[in-house]
Amino acid sequence: MKSNVTTLRPVQNYRNAILPDYVTLRVEKYYRERVQETWDGGHVMHGMIPDSTALMLTSNDYLSIARHPSILSAMTESLQHDGNGVLMSGIFLHGPCPQLELEQRLANFMHAESGVLCQSGYTANTGLIQCIANDQTPVYADMMAHMSLWEGIRSAGAKAVPFHHNDVENLERQVLRNGPGIVVVDSVYSTSGNIAPLKEIADICDAQGCVFVVDESHSLGTHGPNGEGLVVEMGLSDRVHFRTASLAKAFAGRAGYIACSKRFNEYFKSESFPAIFSSTLLPHDVAGLSATLTLIQQEGWRRHRLHQNANTVRQELEALGYNLNGSESQIVSLEAGPEQQTIVLRNALESRGIFGSPFVAPATPKNRSLIRFSIHAGLSDADIERLIRVCRDIREEVDLANWSSTRRLNRSKGRPGAGNSMMVPAKQIAVQASVAA
Repeated sequence: MKSNVTTLRPVQNYRNAILPDYVTLRVEKYYRERVQETWDGGHVMHGMIPDSTALMLTSNDYLSIARHPSILSAMTESLQHDGNGVLMSGIFLHGPCPQLELEQRLANFMHAESGVLCQSGYTANTGLIQCIANDQTPVYADMMAHMSLWEGIRSAGAKAVPFHHNDVENLERQVLRNGPGIVVVDSVYSTSGNIAPLKEIADICDAQGCVFVVDESHSLGTHGPNGEGLVVEMGLSDRVHFRTASLAKAFAGRAGYIACSKRFNEYFKSESFPAIFSSTLLPHDVAGLSATLTLIQQEGWRRHRLHQNANTVRQELEALGYNLNGSESQIVSLEAGPEQQTIVLRNALESRGIFGSPFVAPATPKNRSLIRFSIHAGLSDADIERLIRVCRDIREEVDLANWSSTRRLNRSKGRPGAGNSMMVPAKQIAVQASVAA
């Protein structure tokens, strides 16, 4: 009987094409300057291997639902029934369709008229800015805004006009100088955990005729009466033109979303490059996100526990002398400074079973790297006590008293308002103009 199984060929050693010098030099510079000179031959992101007793604070699963049975069951049933579905661009979707139905469910949830599901939060932001801005449009971006928003500005060929982090007066001066445009901010900032002054920014946008874009990646699901996000919590849903979000945070899935008008929905799908030239979400991703939305609406205790845990951690760490750079959320970061010092902090934490996420350039300024703790609803009181105890015990080992962030904190205590502002990350230098004083 003939076999239809393809015979596997023996594995061979293949050689890549040789790169030209202008590429090779960039690669070699990375290994020389970062791996060898800065990280001493290691990798700042790769420390110890956690064991079963480790306290993991690296995941953005803020509500601790990634393994919830109802979500897993919905995804499993979809895989068995639909497989990977029909692989095509979302522009072709019409009629009864789970993805379009979920788009409207999310819109209703966020108090929006309509919305669009994207492949990720990154493509949502880049695709949105690319199709609402052009080379005549000033885009006013908070210096700490997510990199995907800056990439959207670049891809649109728009004029990037940065403003000081959470500084509404600086924003207003820039708008008065450069004219109406688009203002882009995060509701909760992913490195510092602080919250944007959305009401004050909305006032400026209303007065000056600006489009207001808010990235709710770190507040959708975690803030609002039922998890609808900070824009709804602050009563601004009719004053913010676009809300974007990564659904890989509190929604524990793989997708992005844009809350918008019905008219803009179709325009986006026909004009945004990431929307046109990418395939739709897979059916089991849609099924899982739909089940997640139901869960978030039904289990408000998870948000309550999340904020309880985050409040305790922030209060205790601040009492120990750590400068949390104004965090008001579940994102709590310890800013050690230079990358070498962050490796010292990482090792001190991990040797005691505490695992956070190292953030270095280009995610932070070059000498303001940090370890980020993503606090979540699944942490017990004992877990919180363990985290605080370790942070208390390592202060001398990591030389906390001499961190630049500690010195800024001490200066700010003696001189109100001094020394605690977040500076521009290195990731944004290439796209920013000078910020007026």
